[in-house]
Amino acid sequence: MSRSEITIDLGAVRRNARLLREAAAPAELWAVVKADAYGHGADDVAGAAVDAGASALCVATVSEGTALRRAYPEVRVIVMGPLGEGEDAAARSARLEVTVSSPRLPAGLAVHAKVDTGMGRWGMTAEEAIELPRDRLAGVMSHLATADEADDSFAREQIERFRALTAKLPGVPAHLANSAATLRFPEARFDAVRCGLALYGLSPFGDDPAGHGLEPVLTWRSEVALVKVLRPGESTGYGRRFVADREIRIGIVPIGYADGWRRGLVGAEVLVGARRTPVLGTISMDAFAVELEGEPVGTPVTLIGDGVLAEEHARWLGTINYEITSAIVSGPLRAVRRVVDG
Repeated sequence: MSRSEITIDLGAVRRNARLLREAAAPAELWAVVKADAYGHGADDVAGAAVDAGASALCVATVSEGTALRRAYPEVRVIVMGPLGEGEDAAARSARLEVTVSSPRLPAGLAVHAKVDTGMGRWGMTAEEAIELPRDRLAGVMSHLATADEADDSFAREQIERFRALTAKLPGVPAHLANSAATLRFPEARFDAVRCGLALYGLSPFGDDPAGHGLEPVLTWRSEVALVKVLRPGESTGYGRRFVADREIRIGIVPIGYADGWRRGLVGAEVLVGARRTPVLGTISMDAFAVELEGEPVGTPVTLIGDGVLAEEHARWLGTINYEITSAIVSGPLRAVRRVVDG
């Protein structure tokens, strides 16, 4: 095995996409593949999602959109972030649809009016959107701030604000729901849903994805590259954060925070072979340690997958699963990336 091996299961992408499409019906499913599909690989995921019925691909930037356009010449590609200075021409050339947060509409582009219903980020006012020329609008959209939280009161307020707006824009396609809202709020589905996280088999609620019928798409493995014996009083790693109180065998795994294995994951569990065990000592830029029983050099170490969930690591770090997978460095200088269709 290489020092890091990332496996992407396109079969799981397809199954997740079908589940989301069925949950959203009759609304369309639009696959959010921004940020290299949350670290899963935009080109591969996009194709699997479209095969499973997604009718559009959503990205954050014009450059992401133009890259997808080369691979998927006939699929709708929607840029959800703001256009940069001078990007209008590139968007027109690539036949991208764009979103706008002000009444100024770029010429020659299909436009989605982004309205701020409570996210407090991008978006124009409802009054501004109502005044836009209808023949210029490919859609009207907003974004939910709390669809994944236990208290659903603010999400329902946003949904109602958006519904009131759409009533004043008859015939303009409307889209609001993210993954959490698609699974939780039938009234938020409108004409299309924009699903990213759940497409990758990650829970938008931070719990076990299996509870929502989702299958994790990404597996991340390394191996025990070196076996060492620590005697009582000896330590491993920077700062001597782990000092042996007995003689133990440890394995050095050649993955660290430069690969996206966060320094704060000390104590989080990984699989050594089929056995769960915590990370020992300080995680370095290129390595971390685990305690061994009888496992030899070459034993697989699973960081994510086979029941070790990105959601677990996110809880350990006090963050969200989006950040865990998006941070994985999958380029050829650090890892081998395998695509399977299971």
